[in-house]
Amino acid sequence: MTIQIVDLLNTDTDILYIINKNQSVSDIGLASTSANYLESRIQDEQEFVVISNLDKIIAVAIVDPDNDRSSKKEKLRKVASKLAALTSEQKKTEFTIADKTNDKENIIAFAEGFALSNYQFLKYFSEADKKNNKLESIKLHSPVLSSDDVRDLSASVAGVYKARDLVNEPNMFLTAPQMAEEFRAMCQEAGISIEVFDKKRIQDEKMGGLLAVNQGSIEEPRFTIMEYKPEGYTNTKPYIMVGKGVVYDTGGMSLKPTADSMDFMKSDMGGAAAVSGAIYALAKAEVKLHVIAIIPSTDNRPDGNAYVPGDVITMHNGMTVEVLNTDAEGRMILADALSWAKRYDPELVVDCATLTGAAAAAIGKQGIVAMGNADPSEMLALKESGFETHERIAEFPFWDDYFELLKSDIADMKNIGGRMAGAITAGKFLEKFTDYPYIHIDIAGSAYTKTKDSYHGVGGTGVGVRILFEFLKKKA
Repeated sequence: MTIQIVDLLNTDTDILYIINKNQSVSDIGLASTSANYLESRIQDEQEFVVISNLDKIIAVAIVDPDNDRSSKKEKLRKVASKLAALTSEQKKTEFTIADKTNDKENIIAFAEGFALSNYQFLKYFSEADKKNNKLESIKLHSPVLSSDDVRDLSASVAGVYKARDLVNEPNMFLTAPQMAEEFRAMCQEAGISIEVFDKKRIQDEKMGGLLAVNQGSIEEPRFTIMEYKPEGYTNTKPYIMVGKGVVYDTGGMSLKPTADSMDFMKSDMGGAAAVSGAIYALAKAEVKLHVIAIIPSTDNRPDGNAYVPGDVITMHNGMTVEVLNTDAEGRMILADALSWAKRYDPELVVDCATLTGAAAAAIGKQGIVAMGNADPSEMLALKESGFETHERIAEFPFWDDYFELLKSDIADMKNIGGRMAGAITAGKFLEKFTDYPYIHIDIAGSAYTKTKDSYHGVGGTGVGVRILFEFLKKKA
């Protein structure tokens, strides 16, 4: 799908106008009957009005300028999903969005919601063409929109598409080795360098956490490093993203129940998808920032050779971990990646993971749980990016008291801390493998949706891509 600016507005095409609630409808140039109808809909507090949907769609999105910026933009994204349903039904191949508010945030938010709503994953349908949305081009008309704005929007949408594709792939295709190959293709397309460690290299590097989780699998693990270092980058130390790449999680020997637990565990690599989509978007937008994405990947299965509760694992940094639950596997593989990240002397490391049911239970799908030891200004900047993208951050405390729950009688620490504060103890476990400014984000509640949710669609949502892209783009 292409998103482009058009200087001349062709009113003979399918078109949506964005107007302010208190704006005169005469600015659109509708016939009197249509204008009167629109006025009545505005009086009824409608946010989306379809004037015509016969041979040509004419629609209007109404913005309340008194709403705060975050709410206003999110409403426009959701209204855009309604338009997307209409254009999909009518098999439209292109559509024009005209901004009459002279506020580029309005048209960018609407176009973003429209583009994301048109995402589909049809690879495994026998008659995919019959289900396929035909939209190929979104044209934007606004006197305040720049080519850079459209470039960044296109890059962000493309990154979300990549992440959703990865999450939606079944494990029968997306094994750890195959996911590394998907990353190679993304890197080649976007001009990102990549290095992939096979099992032998992982063994040589003594990544005990990743190797332990992989013991029950017939597929080898992978450890992927994606590095975007453009000419003219502005930072002296790299920003690093670490993504959890568990391509399927049965819970291992601590086997999950099936219903509402194991059914959708192909999505347990949502963190890996998010950081790969984010670095892809940064490269496509040509953001002048040195960024590295690190992704440890494996599946987690029970087998005669699988690691079991009670085992003690020596991690990449030499620390020992008493395993009390093999379903707390994400932190085991992330720990090795966080330890590996030390060698880059990073400015900041952000990990992204579908890590705990505790985070999902605490805040649901409405946001992202975050915590960390970085300077408070970093968390504030991440929160601001969360409000910009409506991938909002709920910051949890990160007090050292929580580490007391992870103390072991036979090793340096346990891999779980019990029922209480489960999302936080997971973060405190990971912090032990860092010696740099660090933020942990848990997307367990929002990475996958089983029913259609506005512009997030159904299945993989791509949550994490847009907030990380926005956050890091501002660093440049």
